[in-house]
Amino acid sequence: MSVEITRLPSGLRVVSESRKSIQTVAVGVWVDIGARHEPKQLNGITHCLEHMLFKGTKKRTSRDIAFEIEAVGGHMNAYTSRDNTTYYARVMKDDMALALDLLSDIVLNSTCADVELKREKEVILQEIGQAVDTPDDIVFDHLQVAAYRDQPIGRTILGEPETVRALTRGDLQSYLKANYTAANIVISAVGNLDHDKLVGMVEEKFAALEPGTPKTAEQAVYTGGRIVEKRDLEQVHIAAAWPGCSFAHPDYYALQVYSTILGGGMSSRLFQEVREERGLAYSVYSFTSSHKDTGIFGLYAGTGPDMAKDMMPVIKGEMEAVANGPTEEEFTIARAQLKSGLMMALEATTSRMEQLGRQILVFDRILPVEEMIENVEAVAKADVAQIASKIVSSNSTSVAIIGGGDLDSITF
Repeated sequence: MSVEITRLPSGLRVVSESRKSIQTVAVGVWVDIGARHEPKQLNGITHCLEHMLFKGTKKRTSRDIAFEIEAVGGHMNAYTSRDNTTYYARVMKDDMALALDLLSDIVLNSTCADVELKREKEVILQEIGQAVDTPDDIVFDHLQVAAYRDQPIGRTILGEPETVRALTRGDLQSYLKANYTAANIVISAVGNLDHDKLVGMVEEKFAALEPGTPKTAEQAVYTGGRIVEKRDLEQVHIAAAWPGCSFAHPDYYALQVYSTILGGGMSSRLFQEVREERGLAYSVYSFTSSHKDTGIFGLYAGTGPDMAKDMMPVIKGEMEAVANGPTEEEFTIARAQLKSGLMMALEATTSRMEQLGRQILVFDRILPVEEMIENVEAVAKADVAQIASKIVSSNSTSVAIIGGGDLDSITF
């Protein structure tokens, strides 16, 4: 396996990893534009545009796009995050040119027709409604608002119903032209490929891409806060967060180890103590969410309204216990989990394609696997205890709760 990177004169970056032992290729178009780049009045436009690029181009209908990729046994999809938007395909090695042709066509030639936009906005409104109806989903949107109040990074990716309804074809075309430029795009590919041939195809297919200038998002400032939504539900859904780490922060890997120890798997403290030993929740876990400039550490638990008062002291107790120092066993297990996760991600072409694209956008280089493994191994138990102590003693907690019962008594 070898990683190669080429920067074209337009500013477009191409990164690939060749794997001659397999018969497929995963290729993605990574656009360094996400929901946090949106002005408030256009909240949801990045996600809406992601939908609309599949709804027809100057030479293909939406049906043509779907049938062409599936006719060769491939598949194509996309997703929007707060930081970027990704369009990707996986095909047999001989069909990489077709995949790039389809991806370049939707990025460069989409028509965003009014009739399609009207229909797709209704689809997105249904998607928003589905998210609102799913409390263990929407609670994380509430948590993001609480953590980054009144900031672009704190807004929902899907947008609000009123902002989505107000979007016009002109809005989409202007947003596309301003942001989908070579300076903001990375082409990432992994599989049975030749890098030079890939670069030649990209040069041809994306020749019409305007150079543009790199876009930067508004600097995020963690605020902390509390959002409580009363609903008549069988469970109370609780999410909490504290200031975490950006991707490049020196404590990034120590925080990953801490999160794994506390609530990262079936051997974690929260799973074992809250679920297995006491039966206080079906789902309980911790997580980290990082960006270029900020990050949070958080946890989630779903429990019965009458069990929250018993569960919260247990969670707090486990957080405090790690702050006093993790055991040698759990520390060793956590580092092993993280290292194996890094290695396993290399084996799936789509996951590796995503990793390469994201690293170029964040670091403008590829992090050698050996470097990442060394960073995990460099974490000491004292580093984990220090991170845990900082979180336990923090006065800047974000909390989002959805459900019934005495929600005001649920605190961290």
